[in-house]
Amino acid sequence: MVRFLLHVSCCFFLLGLLLQPAHVRAQAGRPPQAGSGSATDKVELLPGSDSLVGVNIPGQVVRKIYNNVRFRQKGVLMYCNLAIQNVTTNVIEAYGNVRLVQGDTINVRGDTMFYYGNTRQANLRGNVVMRDRKMTLTTAQLDYDMVSGLAHYPTPGRIVDKENILTSREGYYDTHTKLFTFRQNVRLVNPKGTLTADSLLYNSLSRLATFQGPTRITNKDGVLTAREGQYNTETGISNFQRRATVETPKYRLTGDSLYYDNVSELGIAKGNVIMVAKDRKAIITGEHVRYNGKAGISRVTGRPVAKSLASESSNDTLYLRADTLFSFDNKVTKTRRLLGQKNVFVYKSDLQSKCDSLIYDTADSTIYFFKKPIVWSQNKYQMEADTMRALLKDNRINTMFLKAKSFVISLDTLRNYNQIKGRTITAYFVTKSLPTSTTLITTGATAPIAAKATVSTRRDVPATTTPRSVTAATPAREETTLNRVIVEGNGQSIYYAVDDKNKLIGLNHVECSRMNIEFANNKVGQIRFYGRPDAQLIPPKEFTDDGQKLDGFRWREAEKPTKGQVLWQETPPAEQPAAKKPFKSRTPAKPLARKNVQRVNN
Repeated sequence: MVRFLLHVSCCFFLLGLLLQPAHVRAQAGRPPQAGSGSATDKVELLPGSDSLVGVNIPGQVVRKIYNNVRFRQKGVLMYCNLAIQNVTTNVIEAYGNVRLVQGDTINVRGDTMFYYGNTRQANLRGNVVMRDRKMTLTTAQLDYDMVSGLAHYPTPGRIVDKENILTSREGYYDTHTKLFTFRQNVRLVNPKGTLTADSLLYNSLSRLATFQGPTRITNKDGVLTAREGQYNTETGISNFQRRATVETPKYRLTGDSLYYDNVSELGIAKGNVIMVAKDRKAIITGEHVRYNGKAGISRVTGRPVAKSLASESSNDTLYLRADTLFSFDNKVTKTRRLLGQKNVFVYKSDLQSKCDSLIYDTADSTIYFFKKPIVWSQNKYQMEADTMRALLKDNRINTMFLKAKSFVISLDTLRNYNQIKGRTITAYFVTKSLPTSTTLITTGATAPIAAKATVSTRRDVPATTTPRSVTAATPAREETTLNRVIVEGNGQSIYYAVDDKNKLIGLNHVECSRMNIEFANNKVGQIRFYGRPDAQLIPPKEFTDDGQKLDGFRWREAEKPTKGQVLWQETPPAEQPAAKKPFKSRTPAKPLARKNVQRVNN
C-alpha cells in the first residue's frame, strides 16, 4: 500500500513539471552558476530554422538547430547553418557561415563560434572577418567581448582601412574607442610609406600610430628610425623621442627628439643633434636643428659645429663654429653654402680664423669672412681686413683676398715680424709636401738595410745581422707657405733684410701705391714697387719698438682658436685690446738698400 502511494505521488510530481512553463522547466534541477545572467539575458532562438532536435543530457536542456539558424541577445543577431544551444548554461556552438551582427556597426564572420551568453563573449575560429565602418580585420581566431567592446586575435591578423594595411602577430581592437594594439612583427603600409615595429597603438579614427620600441618608417624619400613616438598616417607627420634618425639619399638627421613632416619635408631635431650631408662629406652638430628639405635650408643653434670632411686628395678637415649656423643647398649646381652668424671660429691645420660672420661656399671652395675678421696660417702668418675671402685648393688655403684696412704679418725664421698694409691685399700661398724619414734597420754591417727587407730568424744566421736600431717612418706632411703678396692702394711695408747667411742687415720701410712682394723659404725675396716709393733702411743699431711696427700692428696669436675651442670643449680667449698710443714717426735713415728691390715706374 505504501509503495502504491509513493508511485502515485511521483506521477503527479512529474505531471506537474510537464505542465510548468518552458522557461521554468529549463531552470529546474540546474545547478547555480556564478555570474549567470537573468532569464531576460537568455539567448533567444528566432523562428525560421528548418528543424530542432533535442539532445538528452541529464540536468541540462540542449538542442540542435539546423539551417537558417538565428539567435538574438540584447540587440546582437547571430546566424549559422548549424547550432548546438545549451539553454541551461546559455552557451551556443555555431558552425557553418557563422555571422554575428551588433547594431549597424559591427559585423563578424567565421567558420565556427562559441558564444557564452552570460558573459556575452564570442570566440570565432577559422577565416574570421570583422568589419565596422572604418576597417576590416581578417584573422584565424578572434575572441570578442561585447560588454567591453574588446576584440583580441592571438594569431596573425590583417587590418585594412581607407588608406592603411596593418599586419601583426597578435592584436587587440577596442570597438568603442577604435583603438588597435598590435604586438610582434607589426607592419603598417600606406601610400606615404611603410612602418615596421615591435608594438604599435593605432587609432583608426585619427589615423595616428603610437609606438614604443624599435620602429622603422620607410618611404620613397628615405628611412626614419626611432624607439618611441607617433606617426600620423594621414598627414605624414612624425613626432619621435628617444634618439630618432631620419635618413634620405643626401642627408642623415639624428636627435634625442625629432619632428618630421613627410609632405613639406620639414624636420626639427633637438638634443645632441647630428646632421650628415652624405654627398658632400659634411657634418653639422648642435642642440637644435630645423631642416626644410624642399628649400634645402638648415638652421642650427645650441653650440653648433660644422665639419667639412677632407677631399680624396687631402686628409685635412675644416671645423667651423658659430652661435647660429645655416646650411643652404643649391639643387641646380648640387653644391652647398654654410653661413655662420656671431662669434665665428674656424680651425684647419693650415688656417685658423675668428670673425663675426662667415660664408663657406663649397661650389668654388671659397670662405668669405665679415666684420673684424682675422686669419692665421701655419703659426707664421696673420691677416686682418674689413672683409676677407679665402680660396681653397684641395682643401688647403691657396689665395687670400683682403679688402679695406688690410694688414698682413709674416713671422720669419729669425722671429721678426714682416708687415704689409694697404687698401687691398692679395696673398698667394703654396703647399709643399715635406720630406719624410725612411725607415731603416741598422745591422752590424756598415751598410743600412731597407726597412722592407726581411729579417731572418733562423739559427744559422750570424749574430752580426741582428737589427740594433729602427727609425720609424713618419707619415707625409704638407706645409702651406706664403708665396707672393700684391698690395693695391696706400701700400706700406716693413720687412727685415737678411744676407745669404741669414744674418740681419736692417729693416726696410716702404710706402707706395702698389707693391709686389715675393717670399722664398719664408723670407722676403724679390720686391717690386710701382709708382714713386718712399723707402728707407734702418740699421739694426737704430731699431726702436715703434720703428719696427706699422700703425695698427697687433700680433694676436693668443687669440688664435684651437680645435678644442672650435668644438666647444674649451673657452676661447677674449680679444686683445688695440694699442692706444698713436704711431710715432721715425727719424729719417739711410736710403733704401737695393739688394732685393726693383722699382717699376708707371
